[in-house]
Amino acid sequence: MDAGGGWLIFALPPGELAVHPTEDDGRHELYLMCDDIDATIADLHAKGVECTEVTDQGWGLLTSITLPGGMQLGLYEPKHPTAHGASGNS
Repeated sequence: MDAGGGWLIFALPPGELAVHPTEDDGRHELYLMCDDIDATIADLHAKGVECTEVTDQGWGLLTSITLPGGMQLGLYEPKHPTAHGASGNS
C-alpha cells in the first residue's frame, strides 16, 4: 500500500516490509513490528532480553534491543496504516 509521501508498505505473511524514502544514501534500518509493545516487552523481559525505554515517535511507539554484536534492533507498535490492516489498499 502507499502510505503517502513515498512510503511504501508491502504485506508479507505474517509480516510487512516497508521501503521508505531517504536523502541519506546507503543508510538502512531494520525494525520489527508488534501489535502490543507493552506485552511484547514483557515477553522479552521474561526471556532475559532488555529493551530501551519506549518513546512515542508519532508514527509508532518505539523501543530497541541491543544485539550481541552491539547493534540496535528496533521494535515498534505502529500508529500508521499497515498493509495487513488496510482494506483494499495494495
